[in-house]
Amino acid sequence: MTYTFPRPQALREIADKLGLQLDESEVAEYHAHLDQLTSALRQLETLPELPRRVKYPRDPGYRPEGDENPHNAWYWKTRIRGASSGKLHGKTVAIKDSICVAGVPMSNGASIVEGYVPDIDATAVTRVLDAGGEILGKAACEYFCSAGNSATCSSGPVDNPHVPGHTAGGSSNGCAALLASNEVDLAVGADQAGSVRIPASFCGLVGLKPTYGLVPYTGAISIDYTFDHLGPMARTVSDCALLLEVLAGSDDIDGRQAQYSRQGYSDDLTKGVKGLRIGVVQEGFQRPESEPGLDDVVLSAIDKLGNAGATVESVSIPWHNYGSAIWLPIGIEGPYFNLMHGHGVGYGANELYLLSYMRALSGWQVHAKELPPTIKAFLLAGNVMSDHGGRLYAKAQNLRHRLRAEYDAALASYDVLVMPTTPMTAPAIPAPDASITEVLQRSWEMLGNTCPFNLTGHPAISVRCGHLSERPVGLMVVGRHYQEKLLFQVAEAIHTN
Repeated sequence: MTYTFPRPQALREIADKLGLQLDESEVAEYHAHLDQLTSALRQLETLPELPRRVKYPRDPGYRPEGDENPHNAWYWKTRIRGASSGKLHGKTVAIKDSICVAGVPMSNGASIVEGYVPDIDATAVTRVLDAGGEILGKAACEYFCSAGNSATCSSGPVDNPHVPGHTAGGSSNGCAALLASNEVDLAVGADQAGSVRIPASFCGLVGLKPTYGLVPYTGAISIDYTFDHLGPMARTVSDCALLLEVLAGSDDIDGRQAQYSRQGYSDDLTKGVKGLRIGVVQEGFQRPESEPGLDDVVLSAIDKLGNAGATVESVSIPWHNYGSAIWLPIGIEGPYFNLMHGHGVGYGANELYLLSYMRALSGWQVHAKELPPTIKAFLLAGNVMSDHGGRLYAKAQNLRHRLRAEYDAALASYDVLVMPTTPMTAPAIPAPDASITEVLQRSWEMLGNTCPFNLTGHPAISVRCGHLSERPVGLMVVGRHYQEKLLFQVAEAIHTN
């Protein structure tokens, strides 16, 4: 739509809406001056977009059905072959459906953008292909990536291959189900509150939320610029480390990133844990929502680290219990502002703006009735928080620095911190006729241990440490910023088959 400036009467209505109390002569004067901006803004509209080269040929693919998609984990299937050699040559990869793959439909789990086709490859996608990986398609995800119960994706619930009828987690649930059913070797997920680690926990996988900014977020749909993360998912620690070696490092586009060079993350996997100091975070256990018996499975796995030569001690970090409360205003008011006022991408972020996605999302309120309870709840609560003058969001952003300092203080004494990833194993997927209350509870009940580290940016990895009632149990290892190499080392000592 070509930029136009409103007529004087329309400008008066805008002024009245803003409470500016302009008289007729003032309206005319502002109109005369501001209308002069039109030529410059139309000139801006004619300038070409920055070129985004799509390096590898592909076809648009198709939406699989029936036996070809037994767990409903695929949103779209295609086949994109990368370079003829590289670290990922011979590996197949799924990409979460919130990450752009040029020419392949993307919904971000949402019916209201059904039919959208990105025109760029995300940096993570290009890096996978440059490393020789073969992308098999887009993995289903929760509606706007805002739930952990596998029930809100507009293409239907995603089943846990290990526990039929139970959640695969979220919001990177399709990635997890495809890995757990051996349909792909690797997956790239996104994590704003635990969305890589939660499905890894429920499906018995390895999932890493890297240090904030280590992996470029360029070409992925943002929830809030200040806690967006992309991360690798795999069945083994070694494959997860290998994928991070490909994904990590600045792309000179994403302003979330520091100039930090990637490492050989898989170099020390067999080094063991002898001599390491491991802090067991008390507040990560015996939570009100904890499933009986789960803590014991995790503590038993931690005991094995002590038997392997690590010094294992209990540590109290009281601020860990405040993490969820600090996350809430950022995780609710942030995406509310993005959707209501930021055209789905927000303002003020130093990143690539996806103009085609903004166009696809325009007019979304005409279809607001389609939104699941989670997004309706975000809009309602976000509006209430916004009416408090933005002070809740602002205070939470300030307090995240105190939260980070509390973990940093513990990590000054310990090499890593450990706790359950999720306080429960995979619950049943809510039924189609489930109440709003049940859907909302099941969407966010598992975030207590994971979401604080999205705020603080610490790397955190989930590995399978055992089973409870035949369901996988996840253990989370948290480390100092940019020390993913050590996290993989500890993870390898814990992860079980």
